[in-house]
Amino acid sequence: MTVKAPNFSLDGKVALVTGAARGIGRACALACAAAGADVIIGVRNVEAVGDLVAELESTGRRVLAVPMDISDSRQITQAVDTALATFETIDILVNNVGVAPGNLAELVEEKDVDQILNVNIKGTFLVTQAVARHMIEKRGGRIVNISSQAGTVTLRGEAIYCMSKAAINHLSRCLAAEWAQYGITVNTVAPTFIWTDSTRPVLADPDFYSRTVGHIPLGRIGDTDDVVGAVVYLASPAASLVTGANLLVDGGWSIA
Repeated sequence: MTVKAPNFSLDGKVALVTGAARGIGRACALACAAAGADVIIGVRNVEAVGDLVAELESTGRRVLAVPMDISDSRQITQAVDTALATFETIDILVNNVGVAPGNLAELVEEKDVDQILNVNIKGTFLVTQAVARHMIEKRGGRIVNISSQAGTVTLRGEAIYCMSKAAINHLSRCLAAEWAQYGITVNTVAPTFIWTDSTRPVLADPDFYSRTVGHIPLGRIGDTDDVVGAVVYLASPAASLVTGANLLVDGGWSIA
């Protein structure tokens, strides 16, 4: 029997990555392009991502930046319509947008609850729904939702954020079951703390850093490269029989 190497190529595919301006989203967009996909980046400010567009284009892939505030359903519809008018298809969706204004549960303000739920849950669902309608019609697609270890473990001062990510985990399982008949897979990637522009100020606190690393059996904060490998895998033919999975990229935090 001949055993072939897994196919992790995204050649010929079109990927839409939301929240792609920086951090994990930016890394996901670059990784999809490196794996062979044409890339649509959904960002709040298109003018601010010229350097990212140039870097993506340097891979030889087609690139489109579309304005997308996922708290605005009209912008979501317009962005998806523009993407489809330009590329005719969306094969891969990477939902990366998320907010996490933390506070102790007894001190959380209603506006913060509204923001987290509107962006992390409602916005993610509306983007997924808009893209899935096309995927259902063409009978196939890959949806990868960037969740968090916070959807599995408890984090002090992040109760609402944890709730939102747990909701994304279960929403993804529900959609995986509902859309499997159309050849669509839906999975989540759940990172631990990752070095990004957003986390560096917090991780610069020596006490916070040491406590955080102390929860991670592998003994380090993650890099964006740790996350994008999981994303490309789930978007690729190698994961064609994987759906409804939550891939924890947490260095063992959730099992410690």
